This record gives sequence, C-alpha cells and structure tokens, in this order.
Amino acid sequence: MFSPSREEQLERLRGELDAAKAVVVGAGAGLSASAGFSYSGERFERYFKEFEERYGFHDMYSGGFYPYRTLEEYWGWWSRQILVNRYEAGVGKPYRDLLELVRGKDYFVITTNVDHQFQLAGFDRERLFYTQGDYGLWQCSKPCHQKTYDNEEAVRQMAARQRDLKIPAVLVPRCPVCGAPMTMNLRCDMTFVQDEGWYAASRRYEDFLRRHEGRRVLFWELGVGSNTPVIIKYPFWRMTRENPRAVYACVNAGEAGCPREIEKRSICVNEDIGAVLRELLEGENAR
Repeated sequence: MFSPSREEQLERLRGELDAAKAVVVGAGAGLSASAGFSYSGERFERYFKEFEERYGFHDMYSGGFYPYRTLEEYWGWWSRQILVNRYEAGVGKPYRDLLELVRGKDYFVITTNVDHQFQLAGFDRERLFYTQGDYGLWQCSKPCHQKTYDNEEAVRQMAARQRDLKIPAVLVPRCPVCGAPMTMNLRCDMTFVQDEGWYAASRRYEDFLRRHEGRRVLFWELGVGSNTPVIIKYPFWRMTRENPRAVYACVNAGEAGCPREIEKRSICVNEDIGAVLRELLEGENAR
C-alpha cells in the first residue's frame, strides 16, 4: 500500500488548512506535553521533589489522586500543582503557533486539557470548549449546587503560606453555601460540576458543528491519547465519515492513526506536535 512521505503529508495539511471552510481543533494532553508541560521526569522533580520523597508517587497525575490524610495536606499539594501548571507556567509556543495558523479562519477548539493554555495564548474564549474542567476553578465537593469559583487569589495565599507541605487550616476552602470542603473542578467522577459557562460553551460548539454540516471541514486532532477517546477522537472519526467533504488530520508523536473507512480523507503525522506546527507556520510565513 502507498504511504505518503512526511513532506507530502505536511503539504496536504497546509492545503487543507487553506481550503477548509471551518477548522475544528481537538486538543489533548499531548499538545501541552509538546509545549514542555510534562507531568513527570525533570519537571516533576523540579517542583515536587519533597512530595515525592514524603508520599512516594513519581508524577503529578498520581499526586492528584493520592489519599492525603488531611485537607491541609491535600491543599498543600493542589495549591502547588495549580500554581505551577495554571498561574506560573507561561504560554507554550505550540499554542501560540497554532493560534497563528488558525487566526482569521472560522475555527473552534474542543479540549480535554485543564491548564488554560488556549486562553493564555489568546484564543477567542467564545471559540473554546473545556470539557473536563479548569485548574483555575473550584466547586463544592458534594456538590450542593452547580457553580464554580475562581481560585487564583486563594491559591497564591496557600502557596505563600505553605509549611511542611501543608497549608494553614484557616485557608482550607469551604463551600459558601453548605460549608463542605471545596474541591477541584476536574472531571474524575459523577460529582463534576458543569456550570452555566460549561453549558454555554457546549451549545456554541454544537451550533458551530451544525452550521458547518456538509461543508468542507478540517477536523484537526492534536495530542489526543487513548484515555478519553469518546470526547474528541471517536466523534472526529464519525463526523469525517458522515461528511464526504470533511478531512481528518491527526498530529501526535507515535499515536497518529485513523480507521480504514476514512483513510483516504485522513492525514496522520507521527511526529512532535510543536515541531510540526512550527514548520507549518514557517511555510505559511514564507509565502
């Protein structure tokens, strides 16, 4: 079977970006990893060595699920996790490059990432749907009501006053309605709060897809793994199959692939996302 070269794949992707009437970007953890925001290895050691030595986990993901004995310890971890990955991370270059590539086009972004990188990079908030929550939001742990709360000021206080990997008891956040402890607004069980903003973004996304049904659409998947394929990957495959004018593109080092049914209308690039975006942008600027 004929397999197009890397250059041919990138040239085809450039052409589809130019020709598409709409671009739907689906982004997963691989995009942030390509930006240098790894949850393990050297970056984990740099920020969380003391937590590793005390609790025995070896990556940030595991730290979020550790059964801490007290709320002071729980928020000792989470305040640093939020600070590092939400408020002090800076903007990853792949996000800035992606924005330049879709700027001026009719685009929408759906993402399972919770690190706020798209908004930090300058993407239009009305064209973003964060399906799994945001490090910058808290909710009631019960939850007694469907509302989320910005946490930056409280998190910075927690981080500043942290001692022995714990925060002072007086800083433990409580629900303003029922008094129960607050928790992260991250989808990990059935208590995840989908607030008014979440539903508004969901409606905008569905409306965007409806408006472009049957048109030339590029479904562009970046860094989506196999953890939650039902949110982005499978729907992208289905919508490409159902729309004969649509094209599916996937950029993901070692994990780019597609079903046989849409193979002829797919572009799969098994390379680092940041490198591919940079090359696409350089080609765009050279025109």
